[in-house]
Amino acid sequence: MKNLGLKAISLVLAGGVWFAVSAPRRERAVERAFSASVSLVGMRREYVITTPTSVPDSITVRLRGRRSDLESLTSRALEATVDLAWIQQAGEASITLRPQAFNVPQDAEVVSIEPNKFRFRVEELRQRAVPIRPFLIGELPGGYVTGTPTAAPDRALISGPATQILATSEVGTERIIMTGRTGTFTQGVAVVSDSPLVRILSPMTTRVTVPVVPEIGPNPASSEAGAPSGTTGEERTETSP
Repeated sequence: MKNLGLKAISLVLAGGVWFAVSAPRRERAVERAFSASVSLVGMRREYVITTPTSVPDSITVRLRGRRSDLESLTSRALEATVDLAWIQQAGEASITLRPQAFNVPQDAEVVSIEPNKFRFRVEELRQRAVPIRPFLIGELPGGYVTGTPTAAPDRALISGPATQILATSEVGTERIIMTGRTGTFTQGVAVVSDSPLVRILSPMTTRVTVPVVPEIGPNPASSEAGAPSGTTGEERTETSP
């Protein structure tokens, strides 16, 4: 009887352990949609994607699995990393996201990925030196005019996609306010690019000198005073009677 009791207790304990261990497996499977980001890595430094909006910042991944497993997941943990080391030349490229790209629990299943295909354009990076154009804004007080502004340094080295670099003839500066100016001044300003894909390599800043001088115009009174006595600015011909 004593051994029988021990066996019964062992059986109950074993059943309890089995029930506890197998409880997650008996959970009802559910589906849940997650927002996951896409990270592109491995692209060679001499290339750049010129259609970045073709690859969305986030996609929708629908998973099927145990509720407890899905509740512990976060969108950050589902980030899909895509290796672009295979890109060896400029042109059109495309990628397809597979379920294997996502780090999901062992018993979870990727049901769908939306969108799962992306097509984008790749170009070679180029560098070029272009003039720096000071960007003046605002009106001078009456009686003053602006001379030709100069920048020192007056050229910038830029980098970007080949097509955009060839089409860029100059870059500008941040705004230089002219309102209320009555004299020549020099101001340090940042050099900026109008295109998000074109970067300023150097210099990042320049010093712009803007001549502001009094306006000089014609003086009618002085013109008439300089004419010979008894005449106007026009030649006269007199005849005798």
